Amino acid sequence: MAEKSFCIKARGYFLPSGYRDGGYLNVRDGVIEGVADEPGQGLEVVDLGDATVAPGFVDTHIHGYADHDFMDCDTKGNHEILRALARKGTTSILATTLTASTEAIYESCAAIAKTVDEREDDSAEARIQGIFLEGPFFTEKHKGAQNAAYLCPPSLDKLSGWQKSARGLIRKSAIAPEYEGAVEYVRGAAKMGVRVALGHSDATCEQGRRAVDAGANVFVHTYNGMSGLHHRMPGLVGCAMTTDNTYAEVISDGLHVRPEAIDVLVRAKGWDEVALVSDCLRCGGMPDGDYMLGELPIVLKGGVARLRDEGNIAGSVLTLGKAVRNIVDWGIESLEHAVAMATIVPARSAGIDDRCGEILPGRAADLVVLGTDLGVKATYIGGVKVA
Repeated sequence: MAEKSFCIKARGYFLPSGYRDGGYLNVRDGVIEGVADEPGQGLEVVDLGDATVAPGFVDTHIHGYADHDFMDCDTKGNHEILRALARKGTTSILATTLTASTEAIYESCAAIAKTVDEREDDSAEARIQGIFLEGPFFTEKHKGAQNAAYLCPPSLDKLSGWQKSARGLIRKSAIAPEYEGAVEYVRGAAKMGVRVALGHSDATCEQGRRAVDAGANVFVHTYNGMSGLHHRMPGLVGCAMTTDNTYAEVISDGLHVRPEAIDVLVRAKGWDEVALVSDCLRCGGMPDGDYMLGELPIVLKGGVARLRDEGNIAGSVLTLGKAVRNIVDWGIESLEHAVAMATIVPARSAGIDDRCGEILPGRAADLVVLGTDLGVKATYIGGVKVA
């Protein structure tokens, strides 16, 4: 069994109260005891030098990695995704589906639930904290890389069936709010414990606000796949920027959204309502070449994944470690805030902040070690060092 009791000495720690210089992070039996001025009794000190320690990254929108996708309905492949992500600093995720047939989504949810059941306590894998259904309740104009053959209006009956196959793991479901019945869907989803996100939509700002007033609280990869901000038609982007107590996902790879536009979003919402997500595909961590996104062929070239037939950008190959570094390098936010945007902010947006996103006594020791260059130097999951 891997050693799970130790004391980390580092340059500093990203804690709920803010950044703390120095001290010792005590971990016993894989559980955080806290950060103190002295090492915990009987704990061996692991000296990390000038590195800093943050909560493990929380990715609430990710389809796959390392040539596997959660829509493959393959538990072995799912475990490969989780192990690969752990090595990149991500310790908690919402496994994300995409627009597909009712049956395919049902099977994917069942496979994800089985993957959770199979996870061992000392596993060197990121934790699946829930499922995000990205589709199929979108509209044609901003479908992006979603399969138009399966687009349909929001259906609580379908959601209920998928939630049953997922054994209650679905935490978030995305819709286009211009659909008739969108408000009823948002309210009904809430009764099932599912938060609703808005995206892949040509909705007006007013239509988005009605969904928010009904309980929707997340905007799917803001700017991408939604009606844009115009001075006479604010669109869904305008809705994201002007609604309180909502969270705007953003893909900070510099390809999906220009740094200046991310800066505008952060200034409008505040860093504490902008959640960094990867929207990573199976081609994450892989060389350039041909891949599949569900039933759609995609091409990865020069770090950009596009639909082979239509040319639309199709998700990313981003990791949250790189996303955080970009936010800092672009001068948009401090490292402290950038870390929060990849940990506690997405966790709060998905309602999983009771189990991940912060370094707190009693929590599993899911940690990421950042070097002075902000690169991921090591990851701990439940106190087990995995990278």
